[in-house]
Order: sequence, then C-alpha cells, then structure tokens
Amino acid sequence: MYRYDQYDQAMVDTRVEEFRDQVRRRIEGKLDDDQFKPLRLKNGLYLQLHAYMLRVAIPYGTLNSGQMRTLADIARRYDRGYGHFTTRQNIQYNWIKLAEAPDILADLARVEMHAIQTSGESIRNISSDQYAGAAADEVIDPRPWCEMLRQMTTFMPEFSYLPRKFKIAVIASAEDRAALRWHDFALRIVRSEAGETGFEVYAGGGMGRTPFIAFKIRDFLPATQIFSYLQAVLRVWNRDARRDNIHKQRMKILVHDLGQEEFTRRVEQEFAHFLSLGQDFPQAEYDRIAAFFAPPPFETDLAHEMPSGDPAFAAWAERQVVPHKVRGYAIVNISLKPVGGIPGDISADQMDRVAELAERFSFDELRATHSQNLVLPHVRKADLPAVWAALVDAGLAERNLDLVTDIIACPGLDYCSLANARSIPLAQKIAERFADPDRQADIGELKLKISGCINACGHHHAGNIGILGVDRKGSENYQLLLGGSGDEMTSQAKIAGPGFDEDGIVDAVERAIEHYRAVRTPGERFIDTYRRAGMDGFKEAIYG
Repeated sequence: MYRYDQYDQAMVDTRVEEFRDQVRRRIEGKLDDDQFKPLRLKNGLYLQLHAYMLRVAIPYGTLNSGQMRTLADIARRYDRGYGHFTTRQNIQYNWIKLAEAPDILADLARVEMHAIQTSGESIRNISSDQYAGAAADEVIDPRPWCEMLRQMTTFMPEFSYLPRKFKIAVIASAEDRAALRWHDFALRIVRSEAGETGFEVYAGGGMGRTPFIAFKIRDFLPATQIFSYLQAVLRVWNRDARRDNIHKQRMKILVHDLGQEEFTRRVEQEFAHFLSLGQDFPQAEYDRIAAFFAPPPFETDLAHEMPSGDPAFAAWAERQVVPHKVRGYAIVNISLKPVGGIPGDISADQMDRVAELAERFSFDELRATHSQNLVLPHVRKADLPAVWAALVDAGLAERNLDLVTDIIACPGLDYCSLANARSIPLAQKIAERFADPDRQADIGELKLKISGCINACGHHHAGNIGILGVDRKGSENYQLLLGGSGDEMTSQAKIAGPGFDEDGIVDAVERAIEHYRAVRTPGERFIDTYRRAGMDGFKEAIYG
C-alpha cells in the first residue's frame, strides 16, 4: 500500500494545525457557524442531529493493521466505542466533540490518514474494487492509478470550488464490484487488441434526488492521457454547470441536459487543448507509486484445496471466501451485518481483532468495501480455519455475503439531520425476518439497500430491492423499489407503488421475495427474475 513521503506528511500535518486554529476561533466565538461550516466540511466534519460526525478517508478502501488499531483507539477515546463503515469506503464517527476534532486528525496523521475532502464541494475519496490486487479477473491492480488520481485531485487549485461534490471510481475487471456507473466519473482499466493499457471512461452517474446512470464517453483512452482527460471533464463541468440551484449542480445534470454526444464533444475539445500543451505523463512518478503496490511475497508451493472438517466452517467458507489470483490463497469477506445489528457498525474491540488477523494472516492488509463490509485480501487457504475461529470469537463470522441480510443502510433519522425516516431499525427488522440461514441460502443473491432520505446514501436506486424513507404528513413512510443494480448490468430501481409504514414495508419485502421464489427458474437470481418477468407480477403480489 502507498506510504506517505515527506511532502505528503507535511501537507497533512499542516492541515491539522490549520484546522486546530479554526476550531479554536469557532469555540472562542471569532467565527460564526456560517463562516466555520465550509472549513469543517473540508475536513470531514458534519453537524448531525446529536453531535458532530467525522468522516475519515480510506483511499480506495486499503488500510493496514496499524491504521485499523488507530481507528479503534479513536472509537474508544473520542466516540462511544464503535465506528461505522460507509458505502464510499470511509469510516464515520457519530459522537464527536468539536474541541477534540483536531486531536483526532492529529492521531490520524500519525498513521498516514486524514479526513480531507471527505465532505463539501470537493473531489471525494476515490473508490475501487475491494479485491484489487487479489482478484483473479483483473487486468492489473487499479490502486496505483487511484493513488495517482488522488494526489492529482487533492488541493488542486482550479477545482477547489466545484459546483458540488464529485465522485470517482476505478476498477480493472469485467465484473463491476464498485458500482462504477453510479459515479460522476469512472474508469475501467482495459487492454487494447495491441496490448496497450488504457481506460473505458464513464461520466454523469449519480444517485440522490435525480438519479442517472453514467454514459460511456470513451471506449479507449491511453493510460498516459488520463490526467489531461480528467481535467477536461472537470473543466467542462466547472465552467458550464448550473450554480443557481443546489439540486441542479451535480455533473450528472449537466451531462444529461446536454446529452451524451454534446457533453463528449465539449470534453474532447478541452482534451485536445490539454494535449496541445505537450504535457508529458509523469512515468517516473507512476513507477514510484506503483512500487508500493507490488504483490506481497506469496508462497508458490501451497496446496490449492480448501481445508475440510467442521461443517460450520465449510458453510462460512462457501459464502464468505472467494477465489484469489494466486494458487493456495483466498480472499476473505468479513460481514459487518449480524442479524439484529447495525449495518456497517464495528466495535473498537472488533477493529483490534480484525487488525490482528490482517497482521497474522493477510500480509498486514485490509480492505473496506462499498457494501459496508471488510476484506482480508490475501489469506492462505490453510489458514482459513484459524481465521474463521477468530471471527467466530469476535462475533464477525456471519455468512451472508450478497444475501438478503447483507443490507446496505445509511444512518437515517437516528443520526442524520437530513433524513426523513429511520433506516437502522428497518434493516434490523428485515434481517430478523430472514434470519434463518437456510432460508437466506434458498433465496440466494439479493442486494437490499435502504436510504432514510432522497439523498440516497444507502444506494436504494441500485438495490435489487430498494427502500426509500419519506415524510408522509409528519410520519415515517417507506417506498419500495425493485430492479436496481450496481454491477456491470447497471439498472435503476423503479417504485413499485404506494408506500408503507415500518411494519408494512417488511411484509411487502417478504411478499416480493416469495413471489420471486414462486416464479424463478433454476439458478435464477432475484434481479434476473425481475428483468425477465417484469414489475407487474411483483406488484400484484405486493399489493394484491
């Protein structure tokens, strides 16, 4: 993983001291809330219903055991003993005292972490495939490119005052594990017929009040031209975006107002201008960064068979373990979705246990996923029983990856000042309704996502089953959506019909799932059945 050099460290340390002074002035009354708000947002600090919330960046989801132990220490010392992993591979703390926020940032800086640009109108944490560097199907490891883009877009003067937030994703496989086309700007690393490495380029995706799926605007962009191309995209948006209406300022609005062809034409025009400047790709810098992502010292003589023995271990391994690109190794998914728990939450003690497992069994490497789980990317198959036993002891051995209880949910009205309805209790009720592991396995892959408001932090637009919390005459109400996806067959979920109260939406979800079970063909996933059979049958089953 990438390690800070002296310039990285100086930049982050300077920002901490700058923010410490800003907090001091706010507490002393020398800055009012309107003056302080943009300053705290640039440092990942939100004011929520009950306290400040701090969002910490985990660039492209990669961290080591020392960083995870620091996150655990922050949870104990400054929060209430836990953290919450988000859909953008960040971690949030929900009970932060303003006076202590600079101390947290200083603690993070000591382990090469920060909260810069995790909020506000900025280029946010760049996300990627949680299996990057381990996946058997990737072209190359995408993380060096993520790091190059992160460094390019941090504190870039021209793009420091964007119309709205801007989200980037980079992957390197045909299978999309990062919801690529739901981003403002997204790259898939590919190889041309001549063997040249480059990018498929997508632009204009996003959820929220006005959801759009990104267009492909380039079939192939040579890798050495990516910085000029990204600057061209940002310049067109920064120059031409509406700034008169906060709901119309995201790049997706401009892309879809102009249309794919006209937006692409404007980008290509700007791109040609950048190329005319004759700027060279910084190959030496790429080589320097890529060296940090060299594969770990894998053993080459390991057996490739999965260990056998305990049936409970075998059931867990079948669901939570996926193939690795190196013989004798496996990728381990750690569920943060225990039945009755809060999706994405993890205690400080559990963080320490996971850090220990990464250090002992995964070359000191961890990943956060966009589905609010964790990954040990490089585990010897022979070590899987020991990893499983430790996860059982830590309460982290749930076997529900991509099943109905592996629910994505935002914090909702329990924490968020923007929310209209609670997400957490609803996720808990649904998980409890489908708690039987055999029933979950029979249902099979089903992506269920819950948002407590139209801002869609729970990605309900991309849910095979999506749930949106709304305010209905002062009461919490829930809309049911069907047919969304964040994979390579990206689709937007559609509202099934009238909304429900909390108990009613749980029953409606169950009716939708039972209809799927009744009409599916052998081996057909929920999303496949929906696409084949259409909304009408589901609607009749849900509403009678």
